[in-house]
Amino acid sequence: MKILVTGANGQLGRDVVNLLLRQGHEVFGPTRNELDITDQIQCGFIISKIKPDVVVHCAAYTAVDKAESDCVTAFQVNANGTRNLAVLAEKCNFKLCYVSTDYVFDGKSSVPYLEYDSTNPVTIYGKSKRAGEIMVQTLSSRYFIVRTSWVYGLYGNNFVKTMLKLGTERNEIKVVSDQLGSPTLTIDLARFIAELIPTEKYGIYHASNQGQCSWFEFAQAIFDEAGMKQVSLLPCSTEEFPRPAPRPAYSVMEHLAIRTNGLTDLPEWRSSLKTFIGHYCN
Repeated sequence: MKILVTGANGQLGRDVVNLLLRQGHEVFGPTRNELDITDQIQCGFIISKIKPDVVVHCAAYTAVDKAESDCVTAFQVNANGTRNLAVLAEKCNFKLCYVSTDYVFDGKSSVPYLEYDSTNPVTIYGKSKRAGEIMVQTLSSRYFIVRTSWVYGLYGNNFVKTMLKLGTERNEIKVVSDQLGSPTLTIDLARFIAELIPTEKYGIYHASNQGQCSWFEFAQAIFDEAGMKQVSLLPCSTEEFPRPAPRPAYSVMEHLAIRTNGLTDLPEWRSSLKTFIGHYCN
């Protein structure tokens, strides 16, 4: 297949590009300068030139806190940029895979969110990503929406790398213990996307590593796997770490669509963390 990946230099995008290339696909990963998704004319030019079979849309405005004071840019990228691709998907007849987020939910549930549960984003970031979902659903007909959570990987900044760095600088670290979610390794998510896009099993998918933990438990596991016994972790509440954008207290998502469509679920989060730490720290 001929596949265009937006956000190809990002944390997830780089793993998606590398994996698809290894699988023998013809992959295009333009830089932000080469493809500004908010520029409708440039999008049309690049798409007409490449003529992709699939666009995997990883590009996004992901600065959760900054979005609270930069609403216009967040919506320009996450809503309008996605609209531009959705319109072209219908016009040029390619499949569109849009990577979304657990932030489309309000985090007030006590049971894992299903793909078709009502969304209720409470942050600008979450609202802009939900707006992107609506653009995809209303303007294109051959689409996959893949919601994920707590992403980390080899590229870019993330919680795992931050903890490992702090563990070498401090003897004591406070980590929030009252937010629950599912850490997701980018290569696992990339493998799922690579399995999904050749199919015609369109719709919404929840794709995170299986299982759940708090950020505190995630940090404990990171230091355990890295053999950093010297670090003292202290649990704390969300209130002790106020942020401009509220974090969802509960972000666990049920993978119903993966199971009902006979696709391969992502591995359990702790096993993926162990694999990542083994590669990253050696």
